[in-house]
Amino acid sequence: MIIAANFKTNHTRKSTKEFIKELDYFLRLHDIDDTVVIFPPNTAYDNFDTDIKLGAQNAYHVEKGSFTGEIGLEQLNEFGIKTILIGHSERRHILGETQELISKKFKFFSKNGFEIIYCIGEPKEIREQGIEAVMEYLWKQFDNIDINYDRLIVAYEPVWAIGTGLTATVTQIDETLNLLRDRIKAPLLYGGSVKVANIKEILTIRNCNGVLVGTASWEIKSFCDMISISKTL
Repeated sequence: MIIAANFKTNHTRKSTKEFIKELDYFLRLHDIDDTVVIFPPNTAYDNFDTDIKLGAQNAYHVEKGSFTGEIGLEQLNEFGIKTILIGHSERRHILGETQELISKKFKFFSKNGFEIIYCIGEPKEIREQGIEAVMEYLWKQFDNIDINYDRLIVAYEPVWAIGTGLTATVTQIDETLNLLRDRIKAPLLYGGSVKVANIKEILTIRNCNGVLVGTASWEIKSFCDMISISKTL
C-alpha cells in the first residue's frame, strides 16, 4: 500500500522537520510497512534523519541552467530525492502545463531513474458526459508517456474532487481504475479529497493500490490516523 502526502504550498522547513520526526516515530512504534511518501514544498527540503521517502512536487527537466524560479536535478540530488510528481492537475489547469511539457519532464526524469507518480484526472464537465468520455480524456493524458516504465505509479485524481470536499463515489473510482488496469500494470492510486472518513472504503477498492492525499495530510494526527486505517486492511 502506498500512502502519499502532497503538502502543496503548505508547511515550512521547521514544521516539515517536526512533522517527519513525529511521523517517523509513529511508523516505528506501530511497525507500519506501508510505503509512505511526503512531498514537501521546495523550501522545506532537508537531510532528514529518516527512512521516510521524500518526493518533489515539481521540477524542470534539466540538471541545472537559466530557468528562473525552477529547480532541477542538481537541487534534487543534493537531498537524495528520487521521487517526483508529474502532471498534477493544479499544474495542468492553474499553471498551464501542456501535455508536451509534461511528457518532456516524464522522459527526462525517467531517463534519470526517478520514481514517477504520474497524475491524471478529468474536469467535472467531462465526468458528466459519462465513463466513455472520461476514459477518452484520461488516455489523452498518456500521450508520449511510457506506461511500461518500471518506476511508474499512476495517480487518478478527478479534477472536480481536488480541494473541493467532493470525492468520487466508490463505484466511479472502481470503474475508472478497472479500465485503467486494462492497459496499465503500474500501481494505481486515488486522490481527490481523501480523508479519515473515507480512506477505508477507497482502499478496499479492488485495483486501488494506495492514495495521494492533499489537505487531510497537512496535519500529523489526521495523516497518522489514515495510515492506521490502511494497516487494518
